[in-house]
Amino acid sequence: MLSKLHAKKSVQLGLGLLAGFIFGFLLHKGGVTRYDVIVGQLLLRDFTVLKIMLAAAATGMLGVHALRALGWARLHPKPGSLGSSVVGGLIFGLGFAVLGYCPGTIAGAVGSGWMDALAGGVVGILIGAGLFAALYPRLMKGILAWGDFGDMTLPRALGLNPLLVAVPAAALIALFLIWIEKAGW
Repeated sequence: MLSKLHAKKSVQLGLGLLAGFIFGFLLHKGGVTRYDVIVGQLLLRDFTVLKIMLAAAATGMLGVHALRALGWARLHPKPGSLGSSVVGGLIFGLGFAVLGYCPGTIAGAVGSGWMDALAGGVVGILIGAGLFAALYPRLMKGILAWGDFGDMTLPRALGLNPLLVAVPAAALIALFLIWIEKAGW
């Protein structure tokens, strides 16, 4: 069944679009498309964004590894490096701090009608992506290649079945979320 789906690119794109609409709707319902909620997170006053992102990470981690264990999905980790992680994190953080949105919340905010997300966020993403694409060949020979760790994953580095990493990690995230909620954050 999945190999048939894999062969149909238009169906994959349609499912991706549907998933994107659902994701944006859920971000909106969770309140993280609102500028004041994002700024509250950055100022460590409102932890709504952290709660949603950690819950999504735990759910996604369990879901992906369960699908993989059932043979319904294959993972294709992309190679990485410390340099690309640092540069990407700095660019992401700068955009997040300046505009008050991340790429996912920009899409949700645009769908909610927030013009600042459209004018600043979408335009910024397009300009940033264009600059990165233009500079990529030079960057790959320099800072982005620093500290190359290839396609290594945490389960592979530990020599463990991915579910033996995902399940305890998700449990720790759940405990942390419960603690945050009880602390009133």
